[in-house]
Amino acid sequence: MNKVILIGRLTRDPDVRYTSGEDGVCVARFSLAVDRRYKKDGDAQTADFPSCVAFRKTGEFIEKYAKKGTKLCIEGRLQTGSYTNKDGVKVYTTDVVVENCEFAESKVAAGGSSEEGAPEPTVDSDGFMNIPDGLDDEGLPFN
Repeated sequence: MNKVILIGRLTRDPDVRYTSGEDGVCVARFSLAVDRRYKKDGDAQTADFPSCVAFRKTGEFIEKYAKKGTKLCIEGRLQTGSYTNKDGVKVYTTDVVVENCEFAESKVAAGGSSEEGAPEPTVDSDGFMNIPDGLDDEGLPFN
């Protein structure tokens, strides 16, 4: 089985390109800063920076919504490869091919703003979010 699940922040804006041809395919390349789970006493938190690539709709989602600092949860597989560079040296690569991608934090938590004029939701001690006052029934995703 070849399955990778990572949660981390984009280290820079994604590099997005489209293949040539009639049906150009979106290819989004980016790297994530993924904190290591454990750190030694007194040492600073360490991170890994895996290279990731997303194709088609997943790549378009990343192009549209992700930028440097965005916290994502990605699911995919490891893929290794190699090529010969212009100096004739063989270069080996390892990428995470992204098959699924989700936001790992809300826009508000990331320092963005909620919709203009929308009341901020609150969270009870039980961990559930309260529905803000002032929302009509049409603003809810269910009835």
